[in-house]
Amino acid sequence: MTTKPILATGIDAGSSYTRVIIGLVEDEKLRFLGCGCSPAQGWSKSRIVDQQAVSKSVLAAVEQAEAMAQVHVETAVAGIGGFSVRGASNKGQVDLARPREIEQRDVNRAMERAMKVRLQEDRMMLHVLPQAFVVDDHEDCEDPRSMMASRLIANAHLVTISTHEHATLTGAVNLAHLALDETVFEPIASCYASVMPEDRVGGVVLVDIGAHSTELVCYFGESVQLASTIKICGDHFSRDIAFALHVPIEDGALVKEEFGSAVAEGTAENSVVELPFRDGAGRDSREVPRLLINRILESRAQELFAMVRDELASAGLYPALANGVVLTGAGALLPGICDIAERELQRPARIGLTQGYRDLPVELKDPAWTTAAGLSMYAARLRTQVDLDRRSTGLLGRILR
Repeated sequence: MTTKPILATGIDAGSSYTRVIIGLVEDEKLRFLGCGCSPAQGWSKSRIVDQQAVSKSVLAAVEQAEAMAQVHVETAVAGIGGFSVRGASNKGQVDLARPREIEQRDVNRAMERAMKVRLQEDRMMLHVLPQAFVVDDHEDCEDPRSMMASRLIANAHLVTISTHEHATLTGAVNLAHLALDETVFEPIASCYASVMPEDRVGGVVLVDIGAHSTELVCYFGESVQLASTIKICGDHFSRDIAFALHVPIEDGALVKEEFGSAVAEGTAENSVVELPFRDGAGRDSREVPRLLINRILESRAQELFAMVRDELASAGLYPALANGVVLTGAGALLPGICDIAERELQRPARIGLTQGYRDLPVELKDPAWTTAAGLSMYAARLRTQVDLDRRSTGLLGRILR
């Protein structure tokens, strides 16, 4: 009897590009099969404004990945983010009446009570992320089962999202002839791909810098302590350049990508960038100082990470970042961005690249592809959950824990 292959497909439906990765689970490991990338359409300010256009972009990327992998996929895990995502911590308490061993049903009841929050209209629960348990007066218990106690408190971080935004993305993927196994907050998926479980224990914050939104997630002790969205994104850098140089936004993005740096120090004062005119008026191109461009980018980068610092400080997590900052998303490709992150946050920073994905092409070891890889890993976790529960050893078990 031939065993059906376990395919793991991740869809990063970004506002600039839609990226898809297909992997195959074999021998407790995840092996790369194919990928696809298609220019995104139908987005505005991190929201879907044209579902049909988004669906076409998803379908094009999926078909490209299927052609490379020589397989046909029917299900996937999709990433979701944007300004409608919010995170908040809550707790649920269960009184056991008398001291006795805590059972699984008690843990379930405590988590259910932690989930019971009054949601605003048009909001739904995206993730319920367990943090730690309090057993009587003993805090920070990871697994309270079999412990003697008369009271159990479950702490959890709840991530919510606009029901409309979630339904629109789900509908776009369904129109591309795919069923969704699950939707995942994008920086959580990026963390699956780029941060190993042992690195989360001492505290780490992952910042996913996208074109239309920047999302962050902070881990401490292997559990999510904060999930949030920052209003500054990659497009702000491009718009700043375009506004200052009086060029179209597309040219601003091009100047940023080809000549820009988030660190102005060290830029030669006599270094210039040539800007072409596109209005057909026959005017000559003009030159602008490269130092000016880098100062603009540096100012915006400083503002971005100052907002990240404020988010962490307001949650009381700023001191708990022993393992520093991890940057993913296309915005992490800006030269010098790690230097600004280290300067503003006073913590080590690195680019988040995919780890543990077998046969991953070199060109996909790129922060712009980290989320798609993490979503594929998350899909592998869902598809092999029963097997992982039975055999938690091996590389896949460590990656997806």
